[in-house]
Amino acid sequence: MFFDNLPALAVAVPLFGAFLTPLVSKIGDRARNVFVILVMGLTTTVVFLLVNDVFTNGIQTYVFGGSYQPGETVIRIFFEVDGLSAFMAIIAVVLPLVAVIYSWGFMKKETGLDKYYTLILLMTTGMIGLVLTGDMFNFFVFLEITSISSAALVAFWVNKGKAVDAGFKYIVISTIGALFVLFAIALLYGQYDALNMAVLANSIQYTFLDKMALVLLLVALAMKAGIVPMHMWLPDAYGCAPSSVTLVLIGATQASLYGVFRVVFTLYGRELTTAVNQVSLNVLLSVFIVALALATIVVGVLMALKQSNLKRMIAFAAVAEIGYMILAVGAALSTITVDSNTGVTMLTESGEMALKGGLFHIINDALDIGLLFLVAGAIYYATRETSVNKLGGLARNMKYTTVFFLIGLLAVSGMPPMNGFASKLLIYESTYQINPILAVIAILCSILLLAVFVKVFHSVFLGPKLSVFKDTKEVPKSMLLAMGIIAIVIVFFGIFPELVVNNIVQPAADALTDMLKNGLYVKAVLGVI
Repeated sequence: MFFDNLPALAVAVPLFGAFLTPLVSKIGDRARNVFVILVMGLTTTVVFLLVNDVFTNGIQTYVFGGSYQPGETVIRIFFEVDGLSAFMAIIAVVLPLVAVIYSWGFMKKETGLDKYYTLILLMTTGMIGLVLTGDMFNFFVFLEITSISSAALVAFWVNKGKAVDAGFKYIVISTIGALFVLFAIALLYGQYDALNMAVLANSIQYTFLDKMALVLLLVALAMKAGIVPMHMWLPDAYGCAPSSVTLVLIGATQASLYGVFRVVFTLYGRELTTAVNQVSLNVLLSVFIVALALATIVVGVLMALKQSNLKRMIAFAAVAEIGYMILAVGAALSTITVDSNTGVTMLTESGEMALKGGLFHIINDALDIGLLFLVAGAIYYATRETSVNKLGGLARNMKYTTVFFLIGLLAVSGMPPMNGFASKLLIYESTYQINPILAVIAILCSILLLAVFVKVFHSVFLGPKLSVFKDTKEVPKSMLLAMGIIAIVIVFFGIFPELVVNNIVQPAADALTDMLKNGLYVKAVLGVI
């Protein structure tokens, strides 16, 4: 019974924990902290059991309030978990788990922590539901849960005007995006009388209204994912939120990016080779996505170069890293072809490599950028300073934090033997085969990113120790533990990339191309395609 209800438990455990957290807080701060960590630990266990089940046995379907057989009419809340959903669910639980461990020390002097932890658990609920749901309307509901809790956490330091402004900007952007998503859902429901993604994927005829819905969904989700030119909220939100919150925000951003992939490949997957004015839809989407990717990479790197605030610098680096992910996916789209013998739609070898590189970079980026933000939080905790120009010599008193920053900068810059090197190498190789110019731009921007963080490393950790920081001490053990967990995973992924790609990334890549080949996502619900 327990294993049959894993999809529901993945959402129910953090949601129930969120409601109980204010009550447990009445007992004491320590009891609350332990309780939240236990809730996140249990949620992580449930999700990993679900992921193992999906990777072992294939797509899992779950209907709330009843049983379900393929072919029956879907009228209840419906979860459909494939390789891509499982892959994203890992990110959606690991980041909040590390964040609550980090928060024990980082937030101990703050007030209102019962609300803080409640919001983190609600945000986790939203992210997990977002990547597991098989229903468009519930996709909107979980997107709203994630957005509202995220906005509140961004503005958590209400005594800081910039934080409140960032939270307001975030909720405005989220509201506009949500309206776009809701309007797109209404267009699809009005035509096909269905909300289930598999039913819609099997029914879409690519009418004018379908095209409108596609544009609305892509604009809204690209806005939430922080893709240029719709990235204006991200540096403010990432830079003003507590570092532990920023770590979870990275997961929320990538959950929105997941939505882009789900819409393009699953919802509209059957139409990717439809002729549109003699040019196939996949080519049009590819050109559009690659253009956005290059703009995102270049703008992110150039803006990072001019920042003096450490967190904003990392935030713009995060924007650039998002560009690498969508560059790989856009490049993969351009390689879709139809086998002349079998009639099967497929990706070329370079396209499959690009897709795996892009997906691998999603989880690597979450770890690498997340570690840098945790280090920035540790520096702020120890010095109460975020300006790179006002810091120096911290390596003498903060040896572990220095090592963690070094690991993070090497990983983000794509240097061996870190995980970022493995995923970026796949992206470079595949995009070079598709168009060498794409690979050259991507490599040059990585070099610039390396230069940015080497300069930061020298300014903040090396050089003479400033007298104002002579009594600076290493951060609490809970913060070091959180940073250490991510650093270990980064190194492990870098040393054993093939193990990660074969066991985690490959199932997600197969799920993305599923509608091009077998249509298993639709078959799991309808039994036919």
